[in-house]
Amino acid sequence: MSAKPSLPDPQAARGEGVVRRRVRRVRDGALREAMDEVAAEVPVALAYNGDAFAVMMATPQDIADFALGFSLSEGIVAAPAELAVEEIAESLEGISVALAVPPERAAALAARRRNLQGRSGCGVCGTESIEAVLRPPPRVGAGPRIDAAALRRALVELRRSQPLNALTGATHAAAWAERDGRVRLVREDVGRHNALDKLIGAMAQAGVDPQRGFCVVTSRASYEMAMKAAQAGIAVLAAISAPTALAIALADSAGLTLIGFARDDGHAVYTHAQRLSEDAAAAPHATDTGHER
Repeated sequence: MSAKPSLPDPQAARGEGVVRRRVRRVRDGALREAMDEVAAEVPVALAYNGDAFAVMMATPQDIADFALGFSLSEGIVAAPAELAVEEIAESLEGISVALAVPPERAAALAARRRNLQGRSGCGVCGTESIEAVLRPPPRVGAGPRIDAAALRRALVELRRSQPLNALTGATHAAAWAERDGRVRLVREDVGRHNALDKLIGAMAQAGVDPQRGFCVVTSRASYEMAMKAAQAGIAVLAAISAPTALAIALADSAGLTLIGFARDDGHAVYTHAQRLSEDAAAAPHATDTGHER
């Protein structure tokens, strides 16, 4: 019989993003013991109108932002006013969030009910039907026109705005930048989907217009990342790593500008390139069929 898993760390359950653990390190042949900062990860259970809906593994910070962003990006509510966070209860087992939505939203939610057990913020695992996973988001609006210098600036500022990752090296981040690349909001989480949901929630709480800037994420651009961005009305999503084929297809149909391999020395625009003006020096001279990694 397998051993019973231990409960989440009490320090993590109290809403702290970092826990300390003793570690034995070997560097250059030398062994030493030290205390290490490790990213916290706990179950976060979301219930709407008293009915359990999802359990996500997440970093226990910015939980109200997460609940709102998840509700918006999953299409459970259409506006922040439709959601009330009634209680955020912390225990040794994790965090439970009680949410209230209008009756018509609850009825629609019951029609697509799922019991989701996510790993590190996977919002697709456990969905009961293909249709629920591949639901098309609304088309995004006209959005901003930005230039490559603004994208590079946002990437630089994002690297400086990840305190949890600086301590642990284990978290993703999602950032909201103005058209000139100035980063206004950043949220971190062990799950890339969770980080984006937290950012979407923070943007909604702050009254940020998603048509007036762009989003940068420290991960690949999966289908769900593109879907969440489009659902939230974000018109430009830039990822530091690769997109998937399904993410490209969704971005194309939703009118989303999808940028991959966003680095200091360049980027790749996969869909709706009209929103990004390139540097003159970066104008293409030949077809490049190579892969960027």
